[in-house]
Amino acid sequence: MNKISSTQPRIVFLFSDTGGGHRSAAEAIIEAIHLEYKDQVVTEMVDIFKDYAPRPLNYMPDLYPKMVRVQQVWGLGYYLSNGDRRARLLMGTAYPYVRRSMLNLVHHHPADLYVSVHPLANVPVLRALGDRRPPYVTVVTDLVTTHALWYHRKTDLCIVPTQEAGQRAIKFGLKAEQVSVVGLPVADRFCQPVGSKQSLRAQLNWPQDLPIVLLVGGGEGMGPLEKTAQAINSAQLPAALVVICGRNVSLKKRLESVRWDIPTLIYGFTREMPAFMQAADILVTKAGPGTISEALNAGLPMVLYSRLPGQEDGNVSFIVSEQAGVWAPRAESIVAALRKWLDKPHLRQQAAENARRLANPRAARQIAQILMSYLTDGRSKLGQPPQRIEGTLP
Repeated sequence: MNKISSTQPRIVFLFSDTGGGHRSAAEAIIEAIHLEYKDQVVTEMVDIFKDYAPRPLNYMPDLYPKMVRVQQVWGLGYYLSNGDRRARLLMGTAYPYVRRSMLNLVHHHPADLYVSVHPLANVPVLRALGDRRPPYVTVVTDLVTTHALWYHRKTDLCIVPTQEAGQRAIKFGLKAEQVSVVGLPVADRFCQPVGSKQSLRAQLNWPQDLPIVLLVGGGEGMGPLEKTAQAINSAQLPAALVVICGRNVSLKKRLESVRWDIPTLIYGFTREMPAFMQAADILVTKAGPGTISEALNAGLPMVLYSRLPGQEDGNVSFIVSEQAGVWAPRAESIVAALRKWLDKPHLRQQAAENARRLANPRAARQIAQILMSYLTDGRSKLGQPPQRIEGTLP
């Protein structure tokens, strides 16, 4: 079913803007495919909710930012649905409602290979494709505490970012040969060799004689950025502060009106985050998987101040256990963590080395190679996963 006749093979990426990580992962893989293979393949992105889901599900991308703000409710929903049987029951009950939409999706977007970067795509799209279908690959975009819906037994390959995510795949019923531990794909600009901090700071017009603390809250400037920035300023830490407000224009205006006691630079939405990360010494951020992976590639130690219950809990434990960062959920604990690293640079340097050890800047290109092998062979040439799953979960 759905095999298309063309001189160029076609890959359809299934995503949704329920969180920025799904789109970013798909775009990173597509970028890597075209960097590695030029124009040998056609790629297409399909938003499973906005483009095809029936009402009210098509409003999910717009509702998502409001949903995650009520963290207790979000966490409860995550835990109640996060089990193999519960997830299958949930999706089995929902499928009759979305069946026609999913059949339309696969009819209008035929492909030689489908790649899912969203957990809610797997059950309905695989059912709509039927048994005689092209290969189907899942790329998991959560780092550690991954939801059961990521893991569908009929997927041809499930690519995961960490050993912990791979162990969960086995726990939820996948076979070892269905799982590859590769890494989280991020844009190529975050994967370049780290340059000289001095030259980068000169280009950015940042202070050269102080450690740089980079404070971010995602593209929308979410999280306690204002309170955290003011706490760092009040503590008069021996550092310079760079605050990224994202698209939060009102926050940017408020911070620009503050009389700062330490050198402080305020930015709105920027495309210069790779340079910012390479030029900084410490990152203060929420525990999003994309930002964490980008920071690891830059060898940037992290102070994590918030996480989504359930899906990001494991991100915190992963970074803390690997000693690449610390968990500091309150402004005063953020200041204390920064003060410790600023007073003891060798501890900060050790955290930076641990971050570099965990980095996988070639993840997107490795995934591109795996996907292309499905187009040439109909299966992965890699055979065993690039990295074996170690141990099992209880």
